[in-house]
Amino acid sequence: MIRVLLADDQSLVLAGLRTILNAEDDIEVVGAARDGAEAIRLAAALRPDIVLLDIRMPGVDGVTAAAEITALGDVQVIMLTTFDLDEYVYAALKAGASGFLVKDLTDEQLTNAVRAAQAGDRLLAPSVTRRLIEAYTRRPPTVAVPGADNLTPRELEVWAQVTAGRSNTEIADVLFLGEATVKTHVSRLLSKLGARDRVHLVVLGFEQGLR
Repeated sequence: MIRVLLADDQSLVLAGLRTILNAEDDIEVVGAARDGAEAIRLAAALRPDIVLLDIRMPGVDGVTAAAEITALGDVQVIMLTTFDLDEYVYAALKAGASGFLVKDLTDEQLTNAVRAAQAGDRLLAPSVTRRLIEAYTRRPPTVAVPGADNLTPRELEVWAQVTAGRSNTEIADVLFLGEATVKTHVSRLLSKLGARDRVHLVVLGFEQGLR
């Protein structure tokens, strides 16, 4: 059973999310918060597997809450927003969020996202990925990412493809590699760069100025 904590300042949104998720045999909503501070308290007390966290809430905002919640360990945070062009997207990912979804997603997309996060996959809504790429890959490198100098040319190619938002299957097609080989390269990138997950690789790629 995947245990989910909800956090949103709109009662109708909370009710809708609860109804959709509790209808699934393998998902249970264990709590609901109306602001970031309450989300942090409930996450610490209930230790859910997944927190669906609205990025814009009164008091403690979603970015601050995400950083506090991910610091607990073994809790995946998926950020929710009404707007795909949200100035807080990058900050939320830097704070440790595992994914970012726009609230106009379908019921099936929502439940699949929860299952994907539980399985260790990291996800971004396609529109969010596009906006991040547009906003950050045009910038010059802002930091030298530790470990980047130790990457092989092929690992750099794979990293650039990950930063562009492509899946392992898509990277395999672009670089003419086997999907298993791509997966191995991604694992090595995570290790060499000290990245938490695939989304963190994307964030580091933006900082490195990959295009």
